Amino acid sequence: MKNLIFEKKNGIAYVTLNRPESLNCFNFEMLSELGVLTEELRHDREIRVVIFTGAGDKSFSSGADLKERLTLGEEDVRRNVSKIRTVFHEISKLPQVTIAAVNGYAFGGGFELMLACDFRLAASHSKMGLTETSWAIIPGAGGTQRLPRLIGEARAKELILTARKMDAEQAYQYGILTRTVPGPVLMEECEQLANEILRNGPVAVEQAKYAISAGMETDLESGLNIEAEAYEQTIPTYDRREALLAFSEKRTPEFMGK
Repeated sequence: MKNLIFEKKNGIAYVTLNRPESLNCFNFEMLSELGVLTEELRHDREIRVVIFTGAGDKSFSSGADLKERLTLGEEDVRRNVSKIRTVFHEISKLPQVTIAAVNGYAFGGGFELMLACDFRLAASHSKMGLTETSWAIIPGAGGTQRLPRLIGEARAKELILTARKMDAEQAYQYGILTRTVPGPVLMEECEQLANEILRNGPVAVEQAKYAISAGMETDLESGLNIEAEAYEQTIPTYDRREALLAFSEKRTPEFMGK
């Protein structure tokens, strides 16, 4: 992969947007690579947490590659927007837990990639925002839908319609970030969160994520039915029985993900 760096270790996958000379902005080639990798991640049962970050210490991603956009006709622009929307939606639906390690600028599509993740941790020097209206377009990769679901309609409209740029502390106060941390310990903090999750039953974590995400898109009664169906998936597992046995034997359970 030319535009991405991929590693996996101890149940964690690391996906690094690797165009630091362009502040890790998204061109069509990078989006295509990210789409292929996302599909591979979906089917890799060794991976339980995925951490997304950007190469270098300046930028997570500054959004769409505007130099590329200048060369595109209207149909190619539609192709690019459709691709980024599809890829980020697939990232949001990954069965694994996803963490955005925001290590600098996160504007436009970079901000929307953050929103597609389950957790967002940012270095304290980071700047971010949905700035599309200042470019006479709108967020097109889920920003107009995920941000109001995260922080409420009025605050989302305020940020999107003003194209406001925020620092990490402001984003945390808005409820966008899980936490802010000093830049040098960003990945360490993300790994600590990942390892807290990895200690738990793999099937249970996957089903809990599914129940929360699917339930948020519907009414309470339907959400409770989704929860019941997700719980049902955990009942016949080896891991559920192992947890009970480990409790009775006063030891740490050894989960198998089955």
